[in-house]
Amino acid sequence: MAHPDRALTSVHDLLAPGGLFAVVELDDFPRFLPADAPEHRPGLEERCHRATDGFHAEHVPHRGADWGPMLSAAGFTVEDRRTLTVDIPGDRSEAIGRYAHGRLRRVRGTAAPALSPEDLAALDELLDTASPYSILRRDDLAVRTERTVWAARRA
Repeated sequence: MAHPDRALTSVHDLLAPGGLFAVVELDDFPRFLPADAPEHRPGLEERCHRATDGFHAEHVPHRGADWGPMLSAAGFTVEDRRTLTVDIPGDRSEAIGRYAHGRLRRVRGTAAPALSPEDLAALDELLDTASPYSILRRDDLAVRTERTVWAARRA
């Protein structure tokens, strides 16, 4: 959302009086690998995410924002705010493997210039579906993240 204030005002104006609107904010991007993975480059996923922080700060400055004041400024009454912790064990789930692969492919595109050659090579091994180190072959994946949800009502 390039202009959150404008978008919230538009939603407010379109919503029926008394209507409920929910905003779900990504507190951070999901993590999939254990902290000590991959074995030859422990902590790789965290370094990849740190490498994208500058890009996201520039292009999505409201990521992680407190939407309560923005909702109030747009004319909403904030009814509730909750933070949800997501921790879904993979148990060799194909769906989690595909999700992890897709997310890390996107992360690679942004993180590559800031990663060391060793980290980039390790990430490429994880993303190479033919590699024995492919993320799709791992049995220790999980989805770990947090989301904050604001429920707001138009008066």
